[in-house]
Amino acid sequence: MEYEMEYEAVIGMEVHVELNTKTKVFCGCRADFHAPPNTNVCPVCLGMPGVLPILNKAAVEASVAVGLALNCAISRWSKMDRKNYFYPDLAKNYQISQYDLPLCYDGFLPIDGEEGPKRIGVTRAHLEEDTARNVHTIGKNESGVDFNRSGVTLLEIVTEPDIRSAQEAFNYLTGLKQVLQYLEVSDCNMEEGSLRAEANISVRPKGSEAFGTKTEVKNVASFSGVQKAIEYEIERQIAVLREGGRIEQETRGWDDRKGVTLLQRTKESAHDYRYFPEPDLPPIVVDEAWEDSIRASLPELPRDRKARFEESYGLKPYDAGVLTATKAMANYYEAVLAAGAPAKPAANWVMGDLQALLTDGRIDIADCPITPEHLAEMIQLIEDGAISGKIGKEVLQDMFTSGKSPKELVKEKGLEQISDAGELEGIVAQVIAENPGPVADYKQGKKKALGFLVGQIMKATQGRGNPKLVNEILVRELSKE
Repeated sequence: MEYEMEYEAVIGMEVHVELNTKTKVFCGCRADFHAPPNTNVCPVCLGMPGVLPILNKAAVEASVAVGLALNCAISRWSKMDRKNYFYPDLAKNYQISQYDLPLCYDGFLPIDGEEGPKRIGVTRAHLEEDTARNVHTIGKNESGVDFNRSGVTLLEIVTEPDIRSAQEAFNYLTGLKQVLQYLEVSDCNMEEGSLRAEANISVRPKGSEAFGTKTEVKNVASFSGVQKAIEYEIERQIAVLREGGRIEQETRGWDDRKGVTLLQRTKESAHDYRYFPEPDLPPIVVDEAWEDSIRASLPELPRDRKARFEESYGLKPYDAGVLTATKAMANYYEAVLAAGAPAKPAANWVMGDLQALLTDGRIDIADCPITPEHLAEMIQLIEDGAISGKIGKEVLQDMFTSGKSPKELVKEKGLEQISDAGELEGIVAQVIAENPGPVADYKQGKKKALGFLVGQIMKATQGRGNPKLVNEILVRELSKE
């Protein structure tokens, strides 16, 4: 969406990610908040007086992995802090978080910006505990609190105010989600709250260095919703300023049905939370050796893999981007190549017909019923001329529903491509004899008639004629006096 030139948007993102550690961040309870309410709880995550938290080492390692993937510096010494506020989902009346000494800081994430490649600065990525969940569907006038989520490992990732449009915000979020899923540290399911994105939005006169007053938009359930909320909020703020009003610093919610942001509360400042160091936890010390071991465990990241696909397999940037969009798809594609398929035909089949079948069946490629080996075998049959591309589509569908190998299906259904010149010559002669009109049209220079005749031959062979050989024989016969 375009805006008046005299204003520009200044946007920063705060993303909370549930890390998939087996147990919670400060106790041994299972980190599964889908269990029956209040079953994965203990005195620590229930906030009972006198209990002591113990930091989960796996939570630190997962957080450092994310920080390294986002090009952050890792603190050699950091600490936990108490963030004090009162709400029903926070039994202790404080959240254990990090304030002035975050675990990861000064990073960046490359994205495609409005004017080309761009880096979005990552101010910090800090470790904290999640809160419980308020449930308002118990009865007509009743609410409850489910503490299964209380104490689940949470990583908050905060950007610099480097984003200048709703589209750039969307690109940042999708890029961040891709990195997190490649690291396998979170499922990033927004509907279930595994990833929550909040936008801080302000506008200022174009060319101004000073920031405008920001509003924070919460309660958005999708990346497209975040994009729409930002677009609306930019328009709203510009309209307020044009009418001579002023923007108030506040938290606003997104009403997806109405397509508007709504005031929730005035925005708190850091001093409102009365941060102070958590006295029951020792400092977190990540020495160089520990950082190096975590760095060595990192997988190939999305942008690196995309660049390698372009260079090693000769793929176009768009195709390489699609094939590396998820780790599962990239792994599947490379498994097809490892089974012997050529790079470009494999890319076309994975992105095209196979992806269409998966989409229609609402199946993730990680659960694809066609093994990479079977897909490679089918592609090779086409490359060898044993079946045509058209027959390949039919075989692919049958492979998808039956799980059988392509060779088995081709043999069962008699789908082998006809590449016997003698057999095809007879069929070509018959089609020429039965279609004198198109034959005359071709000989008068109407080249479209050739396509019609080829179609008739393929129909006569039930799609099994070798297309290259059919064309060669047909052109040769039509060239005769």
